[in-house]
Amino acid sequence: MPAVLLAYIRWVERVNRVIGRAAMYLIFAMMGILLWSSVSKGFFQPSLWTLEMAQFVMVGYYILGGPYSMQLGDHVRMDLLYGRWSPRAKAWADGITCLCLIVYLALLFYGAVSSTSYALQYGERSYSSWRPYMAPIKLVMCVGIFLMLLQATAVFLRDIARIRGEEIA
Repeated sequence: MPAVLLAYIRWVERVNRVIGRAAMYLIFAMMGILLWSSVSKGFFQPSLWTLEMAQFVMVGYYILGGPYSMQLGDHVRMDLLYGRWSPRAKAWADGITCLCLIVYLALLFYGAVSSTSYALQYGERSYSSWRPYMAPIKLVMCVGIFLMLLQATAVFLRDIARIRGEEIA
């Protein structure tokens, strides 16, 4: 494998590891928001912003943590036949599915950029009573989808190396 591709794989995995480890702590922010929601409903006037804000934080948690999860191989895999295959056959199957994922993520990223552009241009707001601007969460989604696209490409390159009999450390 060329040194440029190895450097790309290592850089992508380093970036996704840092962002993914940081995103793990968003679960505590979401728990704090939901705790405040429970307290405010029980003792004060209920807050309008808590449910939607918890949803936004959860989106960030999942979408920024997804590439790190993919890097670790912690995603769900149907193991009915896969477990019996040779490492090279597994690499072929992973490479084909990863290629399909890259195409899907490219289309998803195109749509996300278009939607974010609209939100920024027209000041799009949510239809809830709180009415937050949608651009910040859409920007987070664009970043997360882009990072997932980079990680899927890195995994695809690892699969190609595995098919060729090389192992990338």
